[in-house]
Amino acid sequence: MNNDVLYRIIDANFNRAREAFRVMEEYCRFGLNHSALAGKAKELRHRLCETIGNLDSVKLIFSRDVAGDVGRELKVEGQLCRQSIEDCFTAAAKRASEALRALAESIQSIDVHVAAVMEQLRFEVYAFEQEVVLRACTEKKWSKVRLYVLINATNETAPEDTLNLTKVCIAGGADCLQLRAKKLTDRQLLFLAESFTVLCKEASVVSIINDRVDIAVLSGADGAHLGQDEIPVHKARSLARMPLIIGMSTHSQQELSQAIESGCDYVAIGPAFPSPTKPHLQVTGIDYLKQALPILSGAGMSYVAIGGIDHTNIDSLLDIGVKTVAVSSAVCDSENPQENCKTLKNMLLK
Repeated sequence: MNNDVLYRIIDANFNRAREAFRVMEEYCRFGLNHSALAGKAKELRHRLCETIGNLDSVKLIFSRDVAGDVGRELKVEGQLCRQSIEDCFTAAAKRASEALRALAESIQSIDVHVAAVMEQLRFEVYAFEQEVVLRACTEKKWSKVRLYVLINATNETAPEDTLNLTKVCIAGGADCLQLRAKKLTDRQLLFLAESFTVLCKEASVVSIINDRVDIAVLSGADGAHLGQDEIPVHKARSLARMPLIIGMSTHSQQELSQAIESGCDYVAIGPAFPSPTKPHLQVTGIDYLKQALPILSGAGMSYVAIGGIDHTNIDSLLDIGVKTVAVSSAVCDSENPQENCKTLKNMLLK
């Protein structure tokens, strides 16, 4: 194969890959509103362009024959049929990996170092596609969450009572339920978590297990919530067989920045007010939430305000733009958990 043909192949696949990276970037930017993922797609595109820049750019341009390209007339049924923006991303990712494979092979006889970078980029596209699809799956589940209720289970609490409270909160309009069980044995916790998860799935309510990623995975829960001292997010994801929503608690701007960098799916910000559930935590107050909200918006990160929230103070959070809140004692320790859930949910939806 002469160099003129090789350069035609390289030029065509370079353009194909570059265009695909742009589509992937726009999906992450506008579809997921995720600055870090959009930045990754942009970085892949820039590396592609910089590396191809090591070849003879004049030869690439002059090898192009748009009018004489027989591929222009080749059509495949459904070739440009896309049902959603997600389909556009998936098609672009496949197109990018195919183009990079063609580039790696065709550049071998011209520049082995450039060819090696193309091969490396191809594997990075595979990993990036997985990361974005997993993010989209968890984002879709989380997007409807407004009222998040934390249910505590102890050795003194009968499993039936915990599950009955779960049913009551679901009936009251909770969108997400977290099971906290610090002192149960692993066997007890797994049994309870399995039943808890079934109830949530039947009602299309997001189920979260506190601290225990292993229990979340084994019970089929939608996610796990981690504190500052729990295992790292990337290690937690490595245990999961399916997309797992991972949340992290934050109590300061430093912890917030670290959580965003960790790649978790949502952060808990607070305590907004004194919390009966965790009285030892220093109250960060509404000022921290005010500072956190624009940071989270810019990063495309979901959140839940937490700490001492009830029907008497939730308005002050809604006034600063809070959309999602987590409550525990305001519902679970009340005489009528279902009615309190309904009250809080209605206030959130106003």
